[in-house]
Amino acid sequence: MLKVYPAIFHREDGFWVEFPDLAGCQSCGATLEETMEMATEALGLYLADLVENGKELPPATDISNLTVSDGFANYVSVDVNKYRRNTKAVKKTLSIPAWLAEEAEEKHVSLSKVLQDGLKEKFGY
Repeated sequence: MLKVYPAIFHREDGFWVEFPDLAGCQSCGATLEETMEMATEALGLYLADLVENGKELPPATDISNLTVSDGFANYVSVDVNKYRRNTKAVKKTLSIPAWLAEEAEEKHVSLSKVLQDGLKEKFGY
């Protein structure tokens, strides 16, 4: 899913970029090229998060309607699907001691949930 949004690029020590239609969606870089790359990534991650959480994507403002006093406006495009996570559940076989499996079953503990929570914590999500 290709999406295009206007961005405002500002020059300071390097560059920083903001997306007027997407509150909090910003990035920066040392060079214009790096800033454009970071802008594309920020846009992709921001839009993917909206899609994954069932939120509507805001309409993109026409770039000619933007007033820029300290930088320049440019469109940034991104393939949102590149930034989406595959959230489909997959079955995995694992081994745990029998006594632990029995206790989990007695206490109605979901092993899948415990494994997901543990992996998210381990990877810092």
